[in-house]
Amino acid sequence: MIKSYLITDPSFYTSHPYTLVQKLLHVKEKYQPNYICLRDKHTLDYATLAHALLDAGIQDVQTKLYLHTDFNLAHELGCDGVHLPSHALSKIATAKALGLEVIASTHSLHEIEEAEKQGVDAVTFSPIFATPNKGKPLGLEKLKEINDKIRVKCFALGGIINEEQVKACEGVGVYGFASIRFFID
Repeated sequence: MIKSYLITDPSFYTSHPYTLVQKLLHVKEKYQPNYICLRDKHTLDYATLAHALLDAGIQDVQTKLYLHTDFNLAHELGCDGVHLPSHALSKIATAKALGLEVIASTHSLHEIEEAEKQGVDAVTFSPIFATPNKGKPLGLEKLKEINDKIRVKCFALGGIINEEQVKACEGVGVYGFASIRFFID
């Protein structure tokens, strides 16, 4: 069965700790994602959001919790891992040295190969389907081509909003899918 990776966005979950936790607990119960990434590039108090998720038990044996970019905070709080953007592939080894799992965003075979050299645990490859402000979708053919060439676990990302798209990604053999909007009620 394909793994599921929920990525938060403050436009859907807010940057308010209590509201974020309540929404995520509801979504977690409904969808049971294997991974959750706290992604909020706008808040001035990211650490408070991360603490709130940990205090609420978002991270457990069924769901791994990753922080976006901040590997020092992820290590300090005991999160499972960190999700690094493609421009931070050089930080993979540093995060790994802290004992964290690392997922990196990638958009090309070259970026995936670089992430593999650095010891990444998994990558997201995107955008697969049409996604607001993310450029032309790469499509399922490209996803399969890339997935067949790499050794690392690959999450399809970008525009995945329904079960049909999840099944299509599963059909090309990827490890999982990642999405913001798939998990929105």
